[in-house]
Amino acid sequence: MDLTVAPDVTVVLDDVVTEVGAVAEANAAVVALLERSREGLRTAASELDARTRWAGAHLAALRAATAVLAVRGRPGPARSRPRSVWQVLPRLAPELAEWAVFLGSLQRLPDHTHGDPRAADDLLRDAERFLRAVTGVLSLPWRPVLPDVVAASR
Repeated sequence: MDLTVAPDVTVVLDDVVTEVGAVAEANAAVVALLERSREGLRTAASELDARTRWAGAHLAALRAATAVLAVRGRPGPARSRPRSVWQVLPRLAPELAEWAVFLGSLQRLPDHTHGDPRAADDLLRDAERFLRAVTGVLSLPWRPVLPDVVAASR
């Protein structure tokens, strides 16, 4: 990843130049989270094991959601219990609320679902669509991650 932060707070990422705001370090971290999400999707797509594909796609979605929280999150009062990213996301990014409900519900699926090749491939595609939505919310350019066709079964 070619990441250069210039004095005028321009981030150069894979030959794409984007203005990302006033705090260069925070924005560089956000761009890095999004790149890790993209790389996680690419890696997951190449896995033969459905459970590994499913877990990689879910982790990629979590990283993308974390990037939104990093941009929009504000420290709040201490909570008595930790909250899931998927519980916090709708409050900070209402335009991603449906995604948060859907992706948060995946944690409650039976374990055998994670090993289903079709479910893993569906989640890969969904995670890429979520990443695209996140880049739009953050006003960053979109570049497709997955091949045009991710096989429904291997």
